[in-house]
Amino acid sequence: MIQRTRLLLPILLIGWVCTSSAWSKSYSPSRETPPMVTREFRGAWVASVYNIDWPSRKGLSATAQKNELRAMLDQMSQLKLNAMIFQVRPHGDALYRSRIEPWSPWLTGSMGRSPGYDPLAYCISQAHARGIEVHAWFNPFRALPNTSMAASRSHISRTHPSLMRRFKTYQWMDPAVSYTRQRALSVILDVTRRYDVDGIHIDDYFYPYPDVDQHGRPKQIFPDGKNPSQRRGYVDTFVRDMYNSVKKAKPWVRVGISPFGIWKPGIPSGTTASINAYEHLAADSRKWLRNGWCDYMSPQLYWRISGPQGYNRLLSWWRDQGRRPVWPGIATARIQSSEDPGRPATEILNQVNLSRTTGRNYAGHVHWSIKSLRQNRGGISSLLAKKTYTSAALVPPMPWISKSQPPTPTMRASDSGSGVLAQWSAIRGASKYAIQARYGKNWFTVKVLPASTTALTLSGKPAAIAVSSVDRYGTTSAAAVVAR
Repeated sequence: MIQRTRLLLPILLIGWVCTSSAWSKSYSPSRETPPMVTREFRGAWVASVYNIDWPSRKGLSATAQKNELRAMLDQMSQLKLNAMIFQVRPHGDALYRSRIEPWSPWLTGSMGRSPGYDPLAYCISQAHARGIEVHAWFNPFRALPNTSMAASRSHISRTHPSLMRRFKTYQWMDPAVSYTRQRALSVILDVTRRYDVDGIHIDDYFYPYPDVDQHGRPKQIFPDGKNPSQRRGYVDTFVRDMYNSVKKAKPWVRVGISPFGIWKPGIPSGTTASINAYEHLAADSRKWLRNGWCDYMSPQLYWRISGPQGYNRLLSWWRDQGRRPVWPGIATARIQSSEDPGRPATEILNQVNLSRTTGRNYAGHVHWSIKSLRQNRGGISSLLAKKTYTSAALVPPMPWISKSQPPTPTMRASDSGSGVLAQWSAIRGASKYAIQARYGKNWFTVKVLPASTTALTLSGKPAAIAVSSVDRYGTTSAAAVVAR
């Protein structure tokens, strides 16, 4: 069911600190029970292919790349977003130190050339310091987005040319070949094991998108000699094995999938689509959701609320297909765009609000992409900050995996020169702390802090303060509460 908790917060000046001061007796332990901590997945995709989002262009220095990444994360923190979906394997390459695949050309301009640091490791350290999750995003089967792109000697298109299938401008790794699927799994598990990622994410590119005629028939056929049913079988096997393998390696790492937003044309009734993801892309995404082969699904619902591909109609349908969370992808990038002329920023605000109230499953959504939020396109970031993301939020838990509750911190608080200083004990194994405060009669989720931080200064004179520890599965402890 959707977890509906207070999402409005008065304007508060909140700073977090790591030092203590002399304690007064203005706050005492309390048996008051605060409401549930606000829960909502607030994500944004960060695409590296074609330098869509990051880095802004090829060949930037390591310092410039890091500055851009920090600025992105700073804005996410200010907006109270809590998850970055970071593209680390656009096409058989790597935005991290890999012994399997070459460095991505979108970093330095030359495939195989090191940028001089590890972008994924840097992203994780900076994001976690801000209480933001990092979900590593992979394209499992795309080898090259353009056949004219220069590939390094260690790239799969040169080491295993027999696996390549040319389709339109693409070089594609043939999913029917077991080595292709195992290679993608090896890459994903390598990152899962070596990096402190919070999630693994794949998108809609299983087989490449064809051009279609006026009757929806593909103009190009993938040159593998297989029929659509066989292709779906290969993709199903890969998705199932990926989920099971990641869970075996690190069960707390979330597995997310963002398929094309319409499972089949005409479903739900009245929905139209020229692309048939089930037939053309071999994506039986409804099966994956029903079978629990993902921890969340983010179908790309990039259309407006009204129309033949109505956002709300599709979201309602998706959330009826399984018990795992459905956090829709929303096209913030289409505000004032040539793709959707006249789309106002309020369309996105309305879609976010519908993602909180439509159907079942936990509240959440993902912005395509961070660039439009960075640009404040149509004033969207200002509106989200003012009207929509007015309190902090934790990523929803995974009760289908973890049944235990983490320990409760001990805490105390006292007046200080700049407000009220709250401090709590460090909990072994905690990934975050959630801080709530009651002003008058109303409780608010004030801040989500990294596990390395055990103190916070709150402005004003809250009547009560609560802190909960949060484990890697997103499960919260019982709250420790102090009150005046």
